[in-house]
Amino acid sequence: MLQAPVLVLNATYEPVNVCGARRAIILILKGAALAEEESAREIRAASLAMRVPSVIRLLEYNRIPYQTRVLSRKNILIRDHYTCQFCAETLAAAQLTLDHVLPRSQGGKSTWENLVACCYQCNNSKGDRTPEQAGMKLLRPPRPFNLHTNRHLMRLMAHTDARWRKYLFF
Repeated sequence: MLQAPVLVLNATYEPVNVCGARRAIILILKGAALAEEESAREIRAASLAMRVPSVIRLLEYNRIPYQTRVLSRKNILIRDHYTCQFCAETLAAAQLTLDHVLPRSQGGKSTWENLVACCYQCNNSKGDRTPEQAGMKLLRPPRPFNLHTNRHLMRLMAHTDARWRKYLFF
């Protein structure tokens, strides 16, 4: 329950981020945020009972600098929607690998622009070659996360919690 995603809004109601329910509750208790939407679930302590927030709003405006995400396997899979970028099959995280578009043996680096989600079969077929050399085609060119991608992810997550929809400009 305390790991449930919570939408974080700036003081101007602009979507900023997604955090866990535990972090959202701490921000509310510290007086840094208010709950805009709450779920039906409740947490209790000796002197306090409160509903778990679904959307919180920061009380002070925070200027958000250009946001980047850490390059990680999880973030690459999220960016690629857990879909093999060669055969377009959507799979569980355990059934996907990361593939270097330009293989490391040919000077390829581990960057947002060179890593894609790939199933084991396609990764083995491609081997130590570029997609062109292997006669394979990427679904879309790999790109780094940006503000647009972050907002798109928030919209995707809103399908699991309808209370987010009015804050995400559907």
